[in-house]
Order: sequence, then C-alpha cells, then structure tokens
Amino acid sequence: MGAAERTWVLPDEPVPVRLMATIWADTHGVHDDLTSAGDVDEWLHAVGFGSAGPDATSADLASARGLRAAVRHLAAMVTKDERPLAQYGSPDVDSALRDLNEVVTRRPTPRLELTGGTLREGLSYASSPIAAGLADIAQQSIALLGGPGAANLRACQAPGCVLFFVKTHPRREWCSIACGNRARAARHYEKVRSPR
Repeated sequence: MGAAERTWVLPDEPVPVRLMATIWADTHGVHDDLTSAGDVDEWLHAVGFGSAGPDATSADLASARGLRAAVRHLAAMVTKDERPLAQYGSPDVDSALRDLNEVVTRRPTPRLELTGGTLREGLSYASSPIAAGLADIAQQSIALLGGPGAANLRACQAPGCVLFFVKTHPRREWCSIACGNRARAARHYEKVRSPR
C-alpha cells in the first residue's frame, strides 16, 4: 500500500503522538503500522520527514520501533496511564529514557564549510537522513514529554483504545470522535444493562 493510499491515525496531532499512534487497535485487535523498512519511509514522508523513496534499512526500522516504544512508555508515565505496557512500550523507564536519548544524538550538527572560497554553514550527518529524521522526532518527543505540553498529553480511555492525544479543548476526553462515540455507547450499554 502506497503512502497516498494509507490513512495514518490522528493526522492533527504532534509528530511524537503520531509515532505512538502507529500502534492502534480496533475490533480485530492491535495493529502495528511499522512492520517493514518501507513502512518507516512511508510514515516519515507522511509526517513531513524524508523523501518518498526507499531509504530506510532494517536498522532504521528497529530504531523507529525502539523510539516508538520509548515514547509510548514515557507518555504512559506522564499521563499515569495504567493500560498494559508490555505489548506497546519499553520494559522500564530507564530503558525508555536511554533509548530516546540515544536516538536524539543522531541529529545533524552544524558545521562550517569552505565552498569556493566562501564560508557557509552546513550540517554534518553522523548517520543516514532517515536516522536524522528519527532524531528530530526524538527531539520533539523530549520537548513534548518534558516541556509544558506534557500537562495536556492524555491516554485515550475509550474501550479498547491504545492511543494517546494532546488535549486541545477543555472538553476533549478521547483521541477521536469514533472513540468518544464508543465510550458513550459503552456507558449507555452499562446503564441499560445494570439492574435497577
């Protein structure tokens, strides 16, 4: 399936939340949108990083999945989310911090270059552009999880949902309209079903 045909979950959320949303659930179970290097290329292109070409490697796939696991674990800690983490996140907080901080070190660093007798500012890539894109996403994750925006990060509490979202409106309680409808329907069902 091409990037143009794929519908990515939560397109209006910040990129770190969209990375976490590459694991999602429906009535058929939990799904993972990052199962191949090509998926990493497509996802990075969809969120504005990298090209649409096949650049990601299996190491980039492992890095993207590790970054996602770390961010999900830390988001669960920030939101006090008690949904099971084993299937969706890093094994512990220390591992999650280590993994996130390791990915961010791959960001390009500024350097001065001499080109045709003129000094110009350039960037030095310690790794591939895919790794640099993931490093930028790690930097955004650090800003989200450790900055003032963390107070607005929420875990969706709709039945069966595994997503996070940034609360942008005081009355917003779910990641999507569909989850809000599902939560209201579940509450109504419990109310009707419970003995009077």
